[in-house]
Amino acid sequence: MSGRGPLRHAAFRWLLAARTTSIVGNAVAPIALAFAVLDLTGSAADLGLVVAARSIANVAVLLFGGVLADRLPRNLLLVGTSVAAALTQGGVAALVVTGSATVPALIVLSILNGAVAGVSLPASAALVPDTVPPDQLRSANALLRLGLNGGTILGASAGGILIASVGPGWGLAVDAAAFAAAAAFFSRLRLPERAAAPRTSMIADLREGWREFTSRSWVWIVVLQFAVLNAAFTGAVAVLGPVVADETIGRSAWGFVIGAQTLGLALGAVVALRWRPRRALGIGVAAMAFAAVPVATLAAAPVVPVLLVGFALGGFAIELFAIAWDQSLQSHIPRDALSRVYSYDMVGSFIAVPLGEAVVGPAAHAVGTTPVLWTCAALVVAATLVAASTRSVWRVVAPESGPAETASA
Repeated sequence: MSGRGPLRHAAFRWLLAARTTSIVGNAVAPIALAFAVLDLTGSAADLGLVVAARSIANVAVLLFGGVLADRLPRNLLLVGTSVAAALTQGGVAALVVTGSATVPALIVLSILNGAVAGVSLPASAALVPDTVPPDQLRSANALLRLGLNGGTILGASAGGILIASVGPGWGLAVDAAAFAAAAAFFSRLRLPERAAAPRTSMIADLREGWREFTSRSWVWIVVLQFAVLNAAFTGAVAVLGPVVADETIGRSAWGFVIGAQTLGLALGAVVALRWRPRRALGIGVAAMAFAAVPVATLAAAPVVPVLLVGFALGGFAIELFAIAWDQSLQSHIPRDALSRVYSYDMVGSFIAVPLGEAVVGPAAHAVGTTPVLWTCAALVVAATLVAASTRSVWRVVAPESGPAETASA
């Protein structure tokens, strides 16, 4: 299947434009917010509280977002959430630029932004099968990931320079503008009308989604893996990474390090366009052990060349998994329940992230940054070994085209 296949569909092109545009801004935002808090208080613990607040709000509304996305037109829902995200990030930018920011104010706005993202994420993930035929799902996911990664490389690299040159507030302003542009692109998306769903309660919808989620053991096993992995990886990179960067390589270089991770992601997407292993999900799950490499490099060798290689390798592995995971869910889960299953996936995968973000800062103050980073790397490897050793993960078979078939789990 040629990688150009999905691009023949106008709906997919607008989806690609919207998601790529928003990620350019989103790549700048975490770096900008991290250094805004460090400039404000100099405390890794405060930074952990701000990013954890966003993650908690995100997880808290994901299930609600999944139900909405299976009930409402997904493209219109994404227009509304993109506008709301532009407003909340614009508020954060204004506070930082004017010197009015306080930690409580940043926490409140981060909560609002996280809640908006929680509503949008299931809709965005489940929208792909509405834009391309089933036999083009893998190519479509790879192209989307390639666009997202290219946007992240641009955003993180340029963002590091922008933040170092004129301050973190302007980086947050770029994120707000990107969301506004994404809203315009989502508004151009035209999708076939879905059959009206029977009127049921939200609880009933959640129960139906839960049945779809739990009936496939490979789904919840991988989600449990990522509950541990995401907490350890995000805490290490998002909270302790900027602290290490301030003490060693500097802020501009840190932007390029994050960009190197995204370059690895982009290379993974390019490989996924051509390489179609039958056991793609099992290979992707096992490859997540390499996500420990960037964390370990922060602990052992925080110098630019080593960090660039380590983060690129970690990104490559993450991408092989991500594309296989999206294709597996989109091929095996009924379309009318897909947003809800994605929401359960996201809740399970992200639920421990706020804990990781909130704990690593105080732990680093107590025992030192390096021991905490090594502990996070060990947790990534341990969770991956457990998931990769289960049969049901390796039973998911992805054929060349069409919906995949899965052996009984």
